[in-house]
Amino acid sequence: MTHPWLAFTERGYEVAIFSPEGNKCEADALSDPRDPSGYSDTDLISLGFLSTPKLAALVETTRPIAELSVDAFDAIVVAGGQAPMFTFEDATELQRLFVNFFAAGKVAAALCHGVALLRYARLSTGELLAKGRTVTGFANVEEDFADNAVWEMGALPHGTHLMPWRIEDEMRALGANYIQAGLWRDFAVRDGNLITGQQNFSGAATARLVIEALGG
Repeated sequence: MTHPWLAFTERGYEVAIFSPEGNKCEADALSDPRDPSGYSDTDLISLGFLSTPKLAALVETTRPIAELSVDAFDAIVVAGGQAPMFTFEDATELQRLFVNFFAAGKVAAALCHGVALLRYARLSTGELLAKGRTVTGFANVEEDFADNAVWEMGALPHGTHLMPWRIEDEMRALGANYIQAGLWRDFAVRDGNLITGQQNFSGAATARLVIEALGG
């Protein structure tokens, strides 16, 4: 979330942070650069964000997604972390709003594991929004890397998976044209007003496509 936030605010865009339930958003250990595991300790942008009280307060007091008005914004960007893989199935209000942004011709973007939303987001016709569209998202090669990392840390028994399902496999299964740029590459793709970013290192690329779609 912090990488697109930086890109947008540097451009002078007004950015508001929402979450499915509102209130505090807490990073999972693998996404928090302050975590003792060191898994994300190279993420200096997130570290700077969380170390700045005024900015850290933005994720302590998020507004619930139910308060988001499509008319009030030009774009929506759904961030990642580990939680979307477990919680977005029940985030029906977020699914509805994402589809409403897309249907209104506004930019609808998802990044990293936030692309999990496309497993559930359906158009008014009942068809999955991602079907037939070119998308990216957390790649299998990156899931393999993450699995091996948690095995080495002893956080999970060897041979078990960190994620309950995989974005690359699911996007292909639902009929999307899934593409990726390789392990931890800064990569995003635009298909009309749908924009997707591959993983946590793709926040800047995702933001660039959003800015381009909004006319700079």
